[in-house]
Amino acid sequence: MKAQDQANDLAIAPHENATAAQDVDDGSTQLVTLESPIKRGGQNIHSITVRKPKAGALRGTSLINLVQLDVVSLQTVLPRVTDPMISAPEIANLEPADLLALGAAVASFFMTKAERGALQTA
Repeated sequence: MKAQDQANDLAIAPHENATAAQDVDDGSTQLVTLESPIKRGGQNIHSITVRKPKAGALRGTSLINLVQLDVVSLQTVLPRVTDPMISAPEIANLEPADLLALGAAVASFFMTKAERGALQTA
C-alpha cells in the first residue's frame, strides 16, 4: 500500500489473526473488519467498531427484525452504534459480506453471556 493510501485510511489495521467481528474490550463493543473499505471523501474506512445498543438506539425498530438481520432495521440502528458513524447511504452501498458482519455484531448483543460462550466453544 502506498504511503498516501495509508494516510487516507481511517481505521487502524487489525491484527492479522483477527476475525471479521471480534470482542475488543468488555463485550460492549465489537470490531468489524470490512472486506471492502468504505470510501468517504479521500479516506478509506477499513474497520468499524459496533457498540452495544442501548434502548434509545433501538427506537423505531423491531428487535425480532434486528435479530433476523433485516436490512431496513440495520440501516436505522447502525448509524447510532458505529464508530466511525456510517450513514444509511453508506450502509446501502456495503458489500453483502460486510453488511452481514455488521448485522451479526449487532445481533450478538442480544444473546446472553451463556449463549455467546456456547457459540465460542462449539
